[in-house]
Amino acid sequence: MGIDTIQINFNETALLIMNIVIGFIMFGVALDLQVSDFKRSLKTPKPALIGLACQFFLLPAITFVLVSIIQPIPSIALGLFLVAACPGGNLSNFLTHYAKGNTPLSISMSAISTVLAIVMTPLNTMFWASLYGPTKEIITSFSISVVDMFTTIFFMLGLPLIIGMYIRKVYPKFAARFNQIMMKLSIVIFILFVVIMVANNFDAFITNVGAVIWVVILQNLLAICIGYFSSRALKVNERDRRAIAIEVGIQNSGLGLVLIFNFFGGLGGMALVAAFWGIWHIISGLAIATFWSRRAPEAIVTVQQEVQA
Repeated sequence: MGIDTIQINFNETALLIMNIVIGFIMFGVALDLQVSDFKRSLKTPKPALIGLACQFFLLPAITFVLVSIIQPIPSIALGLFLVAACPGGNLSNFLTHYAKGNTPLSISMSAISTVLAIVMTPLNTMFWASLYGPTKEIITSFSISVVDMFTTIFFMLGLPLIIGMYIRKVYPKFAARFNQIMMKLSIVIFILFVVIMVANNFDAFITNVGAVIWVVILQNLLAICIGYFSSRALKVNERDRRAIAIEVGIQNSGLGLVLIFNFFGGLGGMALVAAFWGIWHIISGLAIATFWSRRAPEAIVTVQQEVQA
């Protein structure tokens, strides 16, 4: 049985739970957000604009180039396009803080990218998939309503964001007390959910993971490098580079999984790509954050200045 025809064990109940989990994670993030976070990005927009450009333009474009070169199985290619079109994952805020990066910038980018994702995720997925012949055939074989996809993303990301920010404004003590607990709990719940999904489909995952593991690792590495070196080329400071690199390298693959089962019938290759992304970006994110946590941004700036002198 080919990877495109495998059936993932993921019923309607599991899909509903996954929708709730994604909304719960977004609500937890929103409890730490204020309108001032968005205003801060408007006052010094350069780092945020670079990060968002990498997130929604460079990463999908580079993914298209990657797919065109390696020409993976069509459903894997479509999974790569979808993950590249997703906003940054919520784990990025914790990892940026751990990496001694600019945490407020990370939070701002996560919030803005989440809002933009309501429009950009469906548009990017359909646009890039339609440019690549094999994936164009897949998306035309499904009755995909872009409006329905907008609506699904809004209820999973936009509505929890609005409710969480409202509670933060009206009940700041409650938000401050429960934010960190909910953030940690939501991350644990998401990881457990991915692990359970993989366990329920262990045979299919083990049999086919070899087809996705290397391409996911490569795409993730490109995402981190795009974020870091683009911001470095545009002379952004080290703390902001770390925030941008992590934000671009940590994708909301959970959102990707929900969209795959909502709109693509749980297509095997797509689901495996999103599931392995959900595991791998935690590993790569923790690895690079640990590396950076041992190197103060100020020390790096000093070394660079000495080299230039």
